[in-house]
Amino acid sequence: MIVDGHLHLWTLGDGAYPWLTPAAGELYADFEADQAGAELAAAGVDRAVLVQADDTDADTDAMLQVADTHAWVSGVVGWVQLDDLERAAAQLERRVAHPAFCGVRHLVHGDPRDEFLELPSVRRSLRLLAGHGLAYDVPNAWPRHLAQVTALAGALPELTIVIDHLAKPPRGAADFADWRAEIERSATHPNTVGKVSGLRMPGTEYSVDALREVWDVALTAFGPDRLLWGSDWPITVPDGGYQPTYAVLAELMHELAPAERDAVLGGTAVRVYGLATEGPVA
Repeated sequence: MIVDGHLHLWTLGDGAYPWLTPAAGELYADFEADQAGAELAAAGVDRAVLVQADDTDADTDAMLQVADTHAWVSGVVGWVQLDDLERAAAQLERRVAHPAFCGVRHLVHGDPRDEFLELPSVRRSLRLLAGHGLAYDVPNAWPRHLAQVTALAGALPELTIVIDHLAKPPRGAADFADWRAEIERSATHPNTVGKVSGLRMPGTEYSVDALREVWDVALTAFGPDRLLWGSDWPITVPDGGYQPTYAVLAELMHELAPAERDAVLGGTAVRVYGLATEGPVA
């Protein structure tokens, strides 16, 4: 089974989406379940995990409603207000009743607080996540938050932490070696997982050769059993969309031995997010 571990949907009226303005160009549009399902089918991808794109209940509610009506949705990584323990607890109690709810994410890269992952209230809320068996996704962690992810993984070994987009490696930049050293430190904690997604960067080439160094770093650091892939659709639409983005990642993954390939293509996502593997995918 092939599982896309990172796919977004949004209807502009369902959330605030402060980052989505007309300046976003092609992304300033509705991207809905039927469009996503067609992209998955064309690529031969069986299922997907929907990931929040807004720090609101409305965005998470909309994804869970899609999960109710589209069998290809294996899981939903939604939002809870981690910096408010009482509210987070109440949100989690409600969310975990839905079988598709499999993880939590906060747009930490857009939060003005550099120390967000170190806040006592956030740490306590993350312990609640771990108690519910939920994973915690951290987006765009480099350079501001990756060292905090490493510290968090050591402080909460019971919490599975998914490093979205491999923390956004600065390919071709002067701080690439620093990113590499910190991602390797994060990976020494067995509760961290690397998500190979979101690697299209403005002004950089996107090809097998261009991604080779990042891929090799991630594969060596995490191993295939702690790597999963994601399309990051529709963020990829301005650069060609689902098919060409997936084709590059698929070529890299198909260099692996069969069992390793199966892990990165779907097995790791199934385990990390506790996804269902039975039932229809249409």
